[in-house]
Amino acid sequence: MAGVTEEPDRSGASSPGATSVRRALPEDAASLAKIARHAYEPYVHRIGREPAPMSDDYASLVRQGDVWVAENGSGLVGLLVLEPANDHLLVQNVAVAPEAQGLGLGGLLLEVAEDQARLLGLPELRLYTNMAMEENLAYYPRRGYQEIERITQDGYHRVVFRKLLDG
Repeated sequence: MAGVTEEPDRSGASSPGATSVRRALPEDAASLAKIARHAYEPYVHRIGREPAPMSDDYASLVRQGDVWVAENGSGLVGLLVLEPANDHLLVQNVAVAPEAQGLGLGGLLLEVAEDQARLLGLPELRLYTNMAMEENLAYYPRRGYQEIERITQDGYHRVVFRKLLDG
């Protein structure tokens, strides 16, 4: 599996109840698509079109191996898609089901991304968000990310962030 080297131990970390994070399985693909659709739906009006993760092929991404899920007693509640590069690990997508937002699951998933970057010997994480997702523009700096550029890519206006990791 591309870039994934070990399972992190994240059972119940940073969130209430019995939430854990594990690598996604092929049978998770439909639930991942549903989480993405529900998590990104509020942004369609602001962006003027569906955010890119709403149309991702989650079955294909899971087969590639760098997809993680957060789950609790009610099922899958979050997703993380990673893409290793030569000098960083890209957080291609991090999303939490609306009913589970505000419980620390986004932070938990970003911790998994940091763990994976360290395991791969990569010194930084990068991610991007749409300029219209104002909540994210405030959230990522609170988690230690620095804005490095604003770009237009595939017709989306994106803000790129990075987080330098310490050993």
